[in-house]
Amino acid sequence: MQDIDLRNSLADVHGSVDTNTKRKGLRKILPYLGPAYLVSVGYMDPGNWATDLQGGAQFGYKLIWVLLMSNLMALLLQSLSARLGIVTRKDLAQANRETYSPVTNFCLYILAEFAIAACDLAEVLGMALGIQLLTGLPLVYGVMITVLDTFLLFYLQKKGMRAMEAFIIALVLIIGLSFIIEIFLAKPDASGILKGLVPSGLNSQALYIAVGIIGATVMPHNLYLHSALVQTRKIRNTEYDIKKAIKYNTIDSTIALNAAFLVNAGILILAGAVFYFHGQSSVAKIEDAHRLLLPMLGTTLAPILFAVALIASGQSSTVTGTLAGQVIMEGYLNLRINPWLRRLITRLLAIIPAIIVISIYGESQVDSLLVLSQVLLSLQLGFAVIPLIHFVSNKETMGNFTIRLHVKILAWLVAIILIFLNVQLVATKIISEFHTEGNVLLKIIISVAALLFMWLFVIMTVYPLYSKRKQKQSESIHGEITQLHNLLVEPFKKVAVALDFSNMDEKLIAHALKQGSKEASYVLLHIVETVSASFSGNATDDIETRKDKERLEVLAQQLIHLGYNTQAEIGYQNRVNEIVRIVKDANADMLVMGAHRHTGLKDIIYGETVNQVRHKLNIPVLVVN
Repeated sequence: MQDIDLRNSLADVHGSVDTNTKRKGLRKILPYLGPAYLVSVGYMDPGNWATDLQGGAQFGYKLIWVLLMSNLMALLLQSLSARLGIVTRKDLAQANRETYSPVTNFCLYILAEFAIAACDLAEVLGMALGIQLLTGLPLVYGVMITVLDTFLLFYLQKKGMRAMEAFIIALVLIIGLSFIIEIFLAKPDASGILKGLVPSGLNSQALYIAVGIIGATVMPHNLYLHSALVQTRKIRNTEYDIKKAIKYNTIDSTIALNAAFLVNAGILILAGAVFYFHGQSSVAKIEDAHRLLLPMLGTTLAPILFAVALIASGQSSTVTGTLAGQVIMEGYLNLRINPWLRRLITRLLAIIPAIIVISIYGESQVDSLLVLSQVLLSLQLGFAVIPLIHFVSNKETMGNFTIRLHVKILAWLVAIILIFLNVQLVATKIISEFHTEGNVLLKIIISVAALLFMWLFVIMTVYPLYSKRKQKQSESIHGEITQLHNLLVEPFKKVAVALDFSNMDEKLIAHALKQGSKEASYVLLHIVETVSASFSGNATDDIETRKDKERLEVLAQQLIHLGYNTQAEIGYQNRVNEIVRIVKDANADMLVMGAHRHTGLKDIIYGETVNQVRHKLNIPVLVVN
């Protein structure tokens, strides 16, 4: 039986698109199309532009095969991610949380959040660059403007999953059409492009760009996101329907990711045709590429299309990056926070380092930061890929939909290639750093970080193979359903009632009496918050304090006359601390409070008492609206 408290991935849109309506012909696939397009924008974000432009400008068409290899890797891994979500109805983060220990999970969570921050950094910088290239606005202001896209995301979420998918597809079309026109104007050499599809050796600089391309193409957060997005489709839990969903989602992924490959290839080919073959191999910046497009191609249309496509790329990627962050936080921590807060935190984590780098080093370092963000993304890949392969290979959870042996071998081969390239890159950087003199502290930090990465990698890889799985939380991520055996609660002996002398007081006292009856004793308390009380405490003797004491005593005497054992207590100064002190001093085993139902700005103005009090007490707190 399924736990009714089950927290689904992206719960607001979970199962919101019905695939069970009967359709004929090609219309059968339409309800399944969409998730891969949201994922695909991560494969053509501004980080890709930086790596593709540098790859094309420095090496011509020689790295097209790296793009093709990355795309094939992405296609395999995204199809595995979709399979996991369709079959288990869990995303990758949830599957990790059920499998690994809390320490390992926390490390994986931090790395996943780090990947989101690196990705968002690329999107912020890309959009800011696009705005600058189109309008001339300084880059720092462009970075700040990117905060506003938070409101666009809220609007799209209210409109539903289909509206969000339509918006993303529209932006992808803008990017694609822009580069089709750009390539038509550049007239690249077709034979050279075909030669670029043949793998060739990589020197250290080419390796750095190649790993950046892989990091920009096969993105770790996309694996989390895809396994959640497929759950927005309502699918019957039958073998036939699950098989059909896997088939159509694979088609969806193939179309979307090949479109992303064509965009990436278009950027690299454009850079090769316009810069590399015209002796401009030193072009390594997006703004330089934009500036040189006009004299090279002889039309003002080219730089305008370039800037528009860059803005569309950053905007589309930022939507999916936020969704991925939501999936990762909810899946690993089982924690939900307001979407606007999640979005704001993610965006600030990207904006702050961007502003710092621009302020200290100037705008010249922005492109280096873009490429670095993609290399950092690539370094996270193994920590998302290996658990994914473990899960889709597990017969217990996947049943008849476990991946076949040849797919498993291919998946592990992809993982090995990714890890090998990453280790080679990192080892090269570490060795060169250790050959330099000085920086002893930096060398120690690098050594410790490398050891921690190795430990986490070994644990993550070996744990699912040789350890017993956590006891099945299977259908429910909250554990087994509790059996109700003992529902007896000791009657309350002393009940405290926090009064604020409003028209709610009678209602609060009535609820308190209901909890304890005449066998209990009662403490009526009120906090004096006058200016005099804030300075003088219990030595206060102003008119308001006298009136408050008198009123509290009158209420207490009324209850005593009705047969209830009652005492009155006045507190001073800080409302929260005084309520907690009086309750503890009285040894009360329950507190009754009133909630005034104000939120947001009013909480800041009037104070948020209930939440602060209940967090400081370990007794039941009854809140009466």
